[in-house]
Amino acid sequence: MWDEAMLWMLLQGIGETLYMTLVSTLFAYVIGLPLGIALVAFAKGGIRPHPVLYKVLDVIVNLTRSIPFIILLMAIIPFTRWVVGTTLGSTAAIVPLTLSAAPFVARLVESSIQEVDVGVIEASQSMGASTLQIIWKVMLPEARPSLIVNCAIASVTILGYTAMAGIVGAGGLGDIAIRFGYYRYEDEVMFVTVVLIIVVVQILQGIIMNIAKHSDRRK
Repeated sequence: MWDEAMLWMLLQGIGETLYMTLVSTLFAYVIGLPLGIALVAFAKGGIRPHPVLYKVLDVIVNLTRSIPFIILLMAIIPFTRWVVGTTLGSTAAIVPLTLSAAPFVARLVESSIQEVDVGVIEASQSMGASTLQIIWKVMLPEARPSLIVNCAIASVTILGYTAMAGIVGAGGLGDIAIRFGYYRYEDEVMFVTVVLIIVVVQILQGIIMNIAKHSDRRK
């Protein structure tokens, strides 16, 4: 069983898992970062309070976060096919992974920015800084370490989702575990894929946490 073809498949599975995780995390932040910033800015006591807009965004984030990933994966198959032209493979999995992770990222961003000292923001406002200047030159730089730590949380969560995406042939280690470990009752394959996923998680998390540590200007 452990021939060159199997080893190559596992190596390919690691590559596909990293591809889905990193690209989905990137796109999730493209959507979730501005959404999280908007939630903080429009909230009561924010730099641009707007109760109606805040409530709309808050409801949207809460509703989309409430949908289990496996159900979302199945429900948006037509949309996935429309976006990438197929519902199979690693690239197709990026669509539901992004849509599922984006609201989660928005909450992480919101939480990180809320940790910024209010006094720093008030000081920048008193000096006449515009809303965009406060966001890009005060809030995001001050929240950078927390944002990076939460990026580690988001990427590990998305990596876990990639394993579930293997149910619909998304590729990656999750797909190998399901096709060979579960359906064919190959316990060794299941064990190895689980170990590989754990190793990938630890390495990915370690790299991001190290970046967060070196980006903290308070130390």
